[in-house]
Amino acid sequence: MKKLAIVSILLGLFFAGCGSVQSPVSGFVYTGVKAPINSTAEKGSKTGKAVCTSILGIAAYGDCSVDAAKKDGKISKVSSIDHESFSVLGIYSTFTTIVTGE
Repeated sequence: MKKLAIVSILLGLFFAGCGSVQSPVSGFVYTGVKAPINSTAEKGSKTGKAVCTSILGIAAYGDCSVDAAKKDGKISKVSSIDHESFSVLGIYSTFTTIVTGE
């Protein structure tokens, strides 16, 4: 039983790094960060989001491109682009592109 606990902990630590997301700062246990990428003086009235998801760093899916976020918010003129990173123990991670504009 003790061996199983040790092996489980070691595997958890091993896989934690596999599911990391791009972020200005990151936490080993939890990451929840929003950071600006680009902006103009005026904030847009429309917002669009595009999300990519990773499970254990083994499978990743989604379209988190600026174009996908523009399409989601029906935006033709971009005012700002932000990114948001979220991760819990590297088990579940998301990377979101947030676009505002008109």
